[in-house]
Amino acid sequence: MKLGIVIYSHDPETVWNAFRLGVFSLKKSDEVKVFLLAKGVECESLDIEKFSITKEMSLFVESGGEILACGTCLKIRQSKGSDMCPMSTMEDLHQIISESDKVVTF
Repeated sequence: MKLGIVIYSHDPETVWNAFRLGVFSLKKSDEVKVFLLAKGVECESLDIEKFSITKEMSLFVESGGEILACGTCLKIRQSKGSDMCPMSTMEDLHQIISESDKVVTF
């Protein structure tokens, strides 16, 4: 299955669970792409004691997942993409949606 995950939350537990689902799905041999939208582009700065989001994100990428971050949303926050979360566009989000068998949002 091709799974698209859209993350627009900046709640640490929500974001952590989204990436947990991504890692689990990759282990089931699914193809998974994550698009960070709105507050979701802040995910690399959300680590707290209970939820190591960047660790889960790294595991997701190491397992074959792809993460893209909305360029406009990053610019609004005066931020840039990273190696793990490169800056992307609505075209990329549209492509994820059109190519995915299922799309879930967090």
